[in-house]
Amino acid sequence: METPTICLEKANFTIHPFGPDDFLRYDQLVMEIYQILSNEETLKFLPDKRLTSIQEAKNWLNGSILNFHNGRNVVHFITSKITGKLVGIIDLNPPSVAREHYNLLEYPYFIEFYLNGNAKGKSVMTNLLPVIIKHLKIKGINNIAAVVNHKNYAAGKVLKRSGFILHSDFDTYQHLYALSA
Repeated sequence: METPTICLEKANFTIHPFGPDDFLRYDQLVMEIYQILSNEETLKFLPDKRLTSIQEAKNWLNGSILNFHNGRNVVHFITSKITGKLVGIIDLNPPSVAREHYNLLEYPYFIEFYLNGNAKGKSVMTNLLPVIIKHLKIKGINNIAAVVNHKNYAAGKVLKRSGFILHSDFDTYQHLYALSA
């Protein structure tokens, strides 16, 4: 099954993959990606995702576009309808990609999300994730999981409120949450 794209509007946000309008603001988008993926607060529990330069952000975006066209994963942007700026990033990885990296009994779609430090604590993902999950279920995606650092209590709460349950320890530092049936 092809990894679906998410195109939604909810409250003051749009969720969308890289599209034609993003080409028009490519340099600005690179800067906004860099702001998110270099932010101390955002990456407190995800140090391996840290970008250290604008060039790395450009490479990250270009890689995301190529991965989308190769069916590897789909990066979605959470954009403020008020400011037009990037508020967060959602990455949806299909089972085929999970199979390359993990040794599991069953391979779900993995969802990851990152918010700009300014958006933390404002219930952005608490409000958006249930809508995203509903959208994915309509598209036939029911087996969804997320990996969260043991100490990232906020992300765990967001997942639980969206119907995920703590499934197991994923590794020494992370829990595996799975969408409950």
